[in-house]
Amino acid sequence: MLVAMNTSIRFDKRDLILAKGSAVMTRRGYHGTGVQEIVQAAGIPKGSFYHYFASKEDFALQALEFVYQPRLQRYAEALGNPELSPRARILAYYRELQAHFLRQEKAEYHCFIGSLSFEMSELLPAIGAQVEAIQQASVDILQRCLEQARQAGELSAEEDCANLASFIANAWQGVLARLKVGRSTQALDAFITRLELLLQP
Repeated sequence: MLVAMNTSIRFDKRDLILAKGSAVMTRRGYHGTGVQEIVQAAGIPKGSFYHYFASKEDFALQALEFVYQPRLQRYAEALGNPELSPRARILAYYRELQAHFLRQEKAEYHCFIGSLSFEMSELLPAIGAQVEAIQQASVDILQRCLEQARQAGELSAEEDCANLASFIANAWQGVLARLKVGRSTQALDAFITRLELLLQP
């Protein structure tokens, strides 16, 4: 019982550090975030950081998984919703994101994976590989839904679903970059308009 309780406490504190630290690193970037800023955000002593993470790079790798595994799961659930047709699932997911940004007084998006990929992929290959794996997992989820749409006659029988999934995913990454820089939903609106046209027989 004591061992299980201690394990739970360690897990909870690790999650706290990952949640608070990834938020800081998203805003300030990898180079702009030190271990001191991470532990201050989490409200823990510096020694606790090294109990869970071997280095700042190790923290970034674990934070990527912590942040994006739940997001990938939600994406898979949304694109696997049996109550909607495959095409409707995809459009509903991105329209909900559009509505989310429109509800903001000032459109703003800080992308953790985007920041790390631009800043650190070449310098730290392990981070680049982790980013690529997460992005490819997202593409694979979308591709499966597109293949279902093709089978249902919602896309042309000749549609290359792998290529289309990569194109949509890459376009979405571009939208997120524009949201961060321009803080306008114009790029997002254009993305939704084009997505609706792409997802036709």
